[in-house]
Amino acid sequence: MTDSRPHPFLTADHEALRVQARRFVDHACRPHIDRWEREGQLPRELHRAAADAGLLQIGFPEDCGGIPVPDLFFMIVLTEELARAGSGGLIASLMSHGIATPPVCAVGTADQKARFARPVLAGEKIAALAITEPSGGSDVANLRTRAVRDGDHYVVNGSKTFITSGMRADFITTAVRTGEAGMGGVSLLVIEGDTPGLTRTPLEKMGWHASDTATLYFDNCRVPVGNRLGPENAGFMAIMMNFNQERLMLAAQALAFAQVCFDDSLAYARERQTFGKPLIRNQVIRHKLADMKMRIDAVRAHLEILAWRVSNKQLPVAEVCLLKNHACTMLEWVANEALQIFGGAGYLRGAAVERIYRETKVLTIGGGSQEIMKDLTARQSGW
Repeated sequence: MTDSRPHPFLTADHEALRVQARRFVDHACRPHIDRWEREGQLPRELHRAAADAGLLQIGFPEDCGGIPVPDLFFMIVLTEELARAGSGGLIASLMSHGIATPPVCAVGTADQKARFARPVLAGEKIAALAITEPSGGSDVANLRTRAVRDGDHYVVNGSKTFITSGMRADFITTAVRTGEAGMGGVSLLVIEGDTPGLTRTPLEKMGWHASDTATLYFDNCRVPVGNRLGPENAGFMAIMMNFNQERLMLAAQALAFAQVCFDDSLAYARERQTFGKPLIRNQVIRHKLADMKMRIDAVRAHLEILAWRVSNKQLPVAEVCLLKNHACTMLEWVANEALQIFGGAGYLRGAAVERIYRETKVLTIGGGSQEIMKDLTARQSGW
């Protein structure tokens, strides 16, 4: 739905990015989404096309080959436009560098930025983040994958799971244990995809079919010490800072997909004829749409306030956790109502609302589950 009123946070530069991203989605993505869903992954050529369109580089520093932006609203606009393709897997996999590459840019050396960031932002390589393990998800301080120093290499043993872009990734930003138990013994290594001893197994999922997801196994993988990001045993804080922005952008995804559900439902209700009149002529349908818009607008206001605060160097960790839960539960409700408006047509594969409905749950789990977000909010608030 288009709102012609001036937006308090968006400038002409934001809208220029929207035009560029919309052109990319309409021409390079939407015609192919169903095929990519069936194939279970995106083509590598799409990453190069996104880089050529200037999209992969948004928000990254110049010394990494990026395009710096002054606020998070650029990333929100980009997310809104990518969501118009109706596939969470598209965003998850095409933008997996959004969680894998920031640690390289934040604490990496000039050489590491040239090797591990620039090729990714140019669309030539694919990056993934590997933190979650079979034994635990958000409990980063207790991860078990171990890296033991052996001269100028680390020998890595262990496994990671639920890794987005895990099957295709050339560079895997990996959390490993290099020290004692707890958060003080965690380091970050960039493990290259052709490292001997690295094997990958694809995972089949309820949704995000266009995004390849994998379990990774490290069997005596020798990784150069020069691939370590930052000092040894200092990776925990970099991971936590990464989580905060990831959670905010997951909320932006939830909002964007809820808007797609609303827009598609409104269009369908206007076109669908029942009992000799458009579906939207029924009061119950108009009320559903009004309730959907009310909840969407509430999350949009919540997101914009926190995006402004984070863009102004504030760190509202508890509030971001609540926003993620607010946005994701809203999407679940809105997607359910959208499917109800579509009826049988929404239950068929090929409808965006059907795909979005299946994919709602991953957002309430990924980046920290709903329950963990509540507990983290309480601890951050001193309750």
